[in-house]
Amino acid sequence: MPRWFTALFWSSIAIAAVVVGLSTWDAFSASPPDADPVRPRQVKIERDKWGVPHIHGKTDADVAYGIALAHAEDDFRNLEEVLAAVRGRAGAILGEDGAGIDFAGHAFDARGVADRGYMSLSPATRALVEAYAQGLNDYARSHSQEQRLQGLFPVTGRDIVAGFVLRSPFFFGMERVLEPLVKGELPPRDSGPIDERGSNAFAVTAARSGDATTRLIVNSHQPWAGGVTWWELVVHSDEGWDFAGANFPGAPFPLLGHNRNLGWANTVNRPDLIDVYKLVLNDDGTQYRFDGKWLPLESKRVWLRVKFGPLVLPVPRTVYRSRHGMVILNDKGAFAIRHAGIGEVAQVEQYYRLNKAQNFAEWQAVMAMQAVPATNFVYADREGHIGMFYNAKFPDRRPGFDWKGVLPGDTSAALWTGYKPWVANPMVVDPSSGWVANANNIPWVSTAPQDNLKASDFAPELGIETYTTNRMHRYAELFAGVNGPISREALLRIKFDKAYSRSSPAGKWMLAVLALDTNGEPDLAEAQALLRRWDWTANGIGPADSLAVAVMASVGRQVYRGDPLPPAEPKLREVVDAMKATFGRLDVPLGDYQRLRHGPKDLPVFGGPDTLRAIYAHQGGDGRRVADNGDGFIMLVEWPKNSAVQSRSIHQYGAATIRRASPHYADQSPLFVREEWKDVAF
Repeated sequence: MPRWFTALFWSSIAIAAVVVGLSTWDAFSASPPDADPVRPRQVKIERDKWGVPHIHGKTDADVAYGIALAHAEDDFRNLEEVLAAVRGRAGAILGEDGAGIDFAGHAFDARGVADRGYMSLSPATRALVEAYAQGLNDYARSHSQEQRLQGLFPVTGRDIVAGFVLRSPFFFGMERVLEPLVKGELPPRDSGPIDERGSNAFAVTAARSGDATTRLIVNSHQPWAGGVTWWELVVHSDEGWDFAGANFPGAPFPLLGHNRNLGWANTVNRPDLIDVYKLVLNDDGTQYRFDGKWLPLESKRVWLRVKFGPLVLPVPRTVYRSRHGMVILNDKGAFAIRHAGIGEVAQVEQYYRLNKAQNFAEWQAVMAMQAVPATNFVYADREGHIGMFYNAKFPDRRPGFDWKGVLPGDTSAALWTGYKPWVANPMVVDPSSGWVANANNIPWVSTAPQDNLKASDFAPELGIETYTTNRMHRYAELFAGVNGPISREALLRIKFDKAYSRSSPAGKWMLAVLALDTNGEPDLAEAQALLRRWDWTANGIGPADSLAVAVMASVGRQVYRGDPLPPAEPKLREVVDAMKATFGRLDVPLGDYQRLRHGPKDLPVFGGPDTLRAIYAHQGGDGRRVADNGDGFIMLVEWPKNSAVQSRSIHQYGAATIRRASPHYADQSPLFVREEWKDVAF
């Protein structure tokens, strides 16, 4: 759960919401039914030997209905929590953390945005989300014993759309703005997620592969549990929707993967898409100055339903609105927040259309909608096209302002209202090198040096990130080392690479640890001596791997975000003390130290933070690292010349993500830790 939510809920700081016009709504009453009547569905759900659902429907809407049923069978708990957040009732399930989410929903006016924009969606998209909602309702009705919150259902298509509105800004760093402002601090000047939400993606052309096969690797890194964990599915409809991939709870379609002709992977990017404005309020705080006029700071009273032990109690709060966007009042003043995609609902439309695109031209036309505010797309297709698209909905900002700092809120000159066209985004298409990749890094390292873009060709007002990752340094080094064809085997060696580059931020941290003066600290000197024997890989072979992974993990978040690194000696001391306390030694085999645990499975897993085989973890009760993020759902997609698409996939656990009694709760975990695949029956 994002840490800022609790502070947001319990603080006395007033929060204002998105400005797309005031609306009134009751987040706690049942949503009104959609206009279209409920219709019978023609759908069949078949599960393969791994429990992955293959959903066949007469229409696309029938398929969406089946997606809801199948996903609820595997993960109703997370679906219920996502829907509760959208409906402003997460606090009734999750207590104060959930109440913070509910308040965020009010602050974004997620349901109001969905209501106002709903009819702008195409009839086909509305039919899709309404059928998906119908499937959730039917499952909830027939499994009432699984519901923790009475009165949440029925949900509607508008609720599904509101879920996209609510969650989208947090993928490009909203937490990093909200958290400090709620605490009475100024936001950081950089952007991006608050923690290690990474991903890798790779594509190689048929001409470079050595066997006339175009390849795509989907390798998203997300938490292994909760509302943004991947769930695999394959869909087919008589209306031509054929797609294999994965989605999050609450999505009525796959969010990445492939159809017969094309596919894509997503990686989180970190452009500056959020602007903070300091407002000038009048003496009683009821108005703000804008272009020489005083405008009302609109207010609305909301009630949060919060679970306290066995009781759910109403807690009142007030939200405020200005024309800039969300506003936070703290001891430093009044701060308005404006973000890319504010007040828009078409993200659900764009993802659906991407699923149905059949060639590169169609796919690019859908991307030009710019309804997905941020996330890189790495693309490949059966015709041999590949591309790395730094997708972002860049605000059309005027030069002359410090867009990374706090902006003046009393002038329209600093208030953007439009966006740059999609074709202005950084993108590398069909490079001569024959490969593209991304690992949450600057877009100027997307392929071989001769084909890369130049940062100087893009305006600073775009706010494109300046970060590199160890994963970027490693893929650049590894691809550069392949002089001939990039075969499947060579590509998979790159994807599962477990090494650290000395040139990367992580590598520089390790060099700082090795440079410490440890005279008079014999246990730290022992650790240094062991680390000097390390081969800079986390493959479980050498005696220093566990210590090295722990040292890297000690600053994983700072390295990932590009924050200033702390002094090295205290961090090394923490790691050494923890290893000695748990194992009595430092040269612990990595397979003993780092584990995948899920139900009956307790398995060694190799890799580490910010390696291409990314493994992030928390400390278990026995002091070991227990993997909980990083490599999860992975897919290898291939288009051999003159042959149909083929794909393989793997999930860190299995299809039944929360059903402990299911044989598919953790049946893929042994394959996952061995870095093996299962076939996708497409």
